Amino acid sequence: MEGAKKLFAHFATKISELAGAPITFVLAVISVLVWAGLGPVFDYSETWQLVINTGTTIVTFLMVFVLQNAQTRDTRAIQAKLDEIILTSHAENRFIGIENLDEDDLKHLDRLVAKAAKGRRNAQEDGGEVKLADEDRSGKGPKRQQAATVAKKASVAVKRSASAKASGRKPTDAKSRKQKAKTAP
Repeated sequence: MEGAKKLFAHFATKISELAGAPITFVLAVISVLVWAGLGPVFDYSETWQLVINTGTTIVTFLMVFVLQNAQTRDTRAIQAKLDEIILTSHAENRFIGIENLDEDDLKHLDRLVAKAAKGRRNAQEDGGEVKLADEDRSGKGPKRQQAATVAKKASVAVKRSASAKASGRKPTDAKSRKQKAKTAP
């Protein structure tokens, strides 16, 4: 099963790269022009129309799945990179995991960030610094706290992993540490 997933991921990546290439667009335009040019030959019959309708429908249907797979993987990779940047910078760690919040929470967070950015611009003009306000006007505090908890756990895991790599040890996760603690005399 893992091999099939890797094979499909590789296939989806290659197809999405080809689909976005200029030559693919040119070939699609040429195909439509050839089809349109054959209209008089086939007397603009229903079969002639059915050829382009069926062909484009099938290609569109299949491409939805291929492109969605490639986009999902790209989004996950970008999210992981952004999380790593947040963890290794002076940015607010609570932004890690916000992709799991609902739309209202994201809008609220967007307003807070915009407010903090405006305050930071004003503070920089005055020589100070502004932190992001931690206010909860929507009544959805538990979700934000959950996102903050996820951020803290991820931050700790990354720091442990980096510390283990720096000392030459193999990084361990919480599960393996618990198992070692159970089996230890």
